[in-house]
Amino acid sequence: MSYDALLVVSFGGPESREDVIPFLENVLRGRNVPRERMLAVAGHYYHFDGKSPINQQTRDLISAIRTELAQHGPNLPVYWGNRNWHPMLADTLHEMRRDGIDRALAFVTSAYSSYSACRQYREDIARAQAEVGPGAPEIDKLRVVFNHPGFIEATEDRVREALARVPAISSQNVQIVYTAHSIPVSMANTCDYVRQLQEVRKLVAERTGIGNDALVYQSRSGAPGQPWLEPDILDHLRQVKARNLASAVVLAPISFISDHMEVLYDLDTEARQLCELLSLPMVRMKTVGVHPKFVAMIRELILERTTPGTKRRALGSLGPREDACAETCCPAPQKMGRLKTAQR
Repeated sequence: MSYDALLVVSFGGPESREDVIPFLENVLRGRNVPRERMLAVAGHYYHFDGKSPINQQTRDLISAIRTELAQHGPNLPVYWGNRNWHPMLADTLHEMRRDGIDRALAFVTSAYSSYSACRQYREDIARAQAEVGPGAPEIDKLRVVFNHPGFIEATEDRVREALARVPAISSQNVQIVYTAHSIPVSMANTCDYVRQLQEVRKLVAERTGIGNDALVYQSRSGAPGQPWLEPDILDHLRQVKARNLASAVVLAPISFISDHMEVLYDLDTEARQLCELLSLPMVRMKTVGVHPKFVAMIRELILERTTPGTKRRALGSLGPREDACAETCCPAPQKMGRLKTAQR
């Protein structure tokens, strides 16, 4: 099938102090979240003068994709639309229609399957198409990439870069702490999110040869009585120190592709402060970002859909994900109750 463009779809984030409250109100529209809670999260942004890094990192990724496509093809224009902040998806689809784009592929800045990481983006695209109305471009989402060699190899490289920064005195007993965004257990039970995370952990551990590792979760929110995926990163770090599980830790945020606010605040701020209190040396792995192998992977995903016979590569036992998700895949939870996912 032929396509006219690539659409990069991301979460979006504020770029000034004045943007913070309108951005959070966009994220929380229709959700029963106390304003006090929203203001508490706003404080995380104000800690960084109101600017989330996610938009600039998306610009950097788009620049890298354009360079990759210009050098190796296919020759496709690259557009950008966000879920929660400018450029908004509907505005971008209006622009694409004006430019004569009939059909585009969408790359979503998430590597895994779950309602919030995959299906909700497809719903966002459909909502934007409905807002644009007749002539809105058709959009086909590229497949989930958690086990693509480009993602795994880029993650391995980032882990090795982090290991090289561990103090020599602690380097003989390092634990790799793979971190992922926590989601409600009810949501996890209807998707392959945890299974996919475990597969990435296994593949990276095999390649680095480091068996002292753990998969933990961060950025948990929601009502206190609602079960979310555990263990929490901070609780795990306390256990590492109390049980002498390692002399240093490398935090590897494998569920994120960019160093956005949840990485900067939850890991670089909260987790680092705790590690300093515990006298536990900590290094945080950079996310894949614009790693050349990750960028080349995006081009390869495009070729899968545009060039017959292109091999669909995947590592491990789960195989490549299908292009089109089943109607029953990753259903929406009845109650989201989430706020910390706004920290992008």
